[in-house]
Amino acid sequence: KSILAVIPARGGSKRLPNKNILFLCGKPLISWSIEAGLNSKYIDKVIVSSDSDDILNISKKYDAETIKRPIQFASDTANSFDVVKHVVENLDEMYDFIILLQPTSPLRNSAHIDEALRYCNYKKANAVISVCETSQSPLWSNVLPENDNMDNFFRESFFNKRSQDLKKYYCLNGAIYISKTNLLLEEKTFFLNDKIYAYKMDRWSSVDIDEKIDF
Repeated sequence: KSILAVIPARGGSKRLPNKNILFLCGKPLISWSIEAGLNSKYIDKVIVSSDSDDILNISKKYDAETIKRPIQFASDTANSFDVVKHVVENLDEMYDFIILLQPTSPLRNSAHIDEALRYCNYKKANAVISVCETSQSPLWSNVLPENDNMDNFFRESFFNKRSQDLKKYYCLNGAIYISKTNLLLEEKTFFLNDKIYAYKMDRWSSVDIDEKIDF
């Protein structure tokens, strides 16, 4: 199957300004995802989509192909599907699968990518999305009222339970999104209606840089 990797990297990050090109262990954050994509055994093309000339120029230095993203797809409300659709519509060829690699997941490497793609092939999946185990059970979480009263914070059945006695919960880690291209364009989301599976990653490799404390 032909596989296109899209790395979405807009310039206007507010919580951590310029995060996609901040230096992490000696090189720009986005370079970790570019190298992971280029080192994959199965990915045919790696494209960085950005509204920022700085990001595009740095991406070229790390051998990624680039595409300038229109301003309407670089706002706070723009979603990943819009970005991918813009990339696909500006290519001369169609790929069987799209893999979205967010630049905020620097510890996701080519081994993870290749394992996820093999898993997708093994399951004959339409889509695969990476997850990791939650650091704390959501069963120990709740919203608080304005007065911070905790009278009904827990269900009684969870009192005095040890964490290891609770079921495992998983959350999206943002590292890998794989989808058949035609279904992605049709359903306008990576969360397809059928034959979608979770690729489990360890928590260490699942770091997602959203703000300064993550960095």
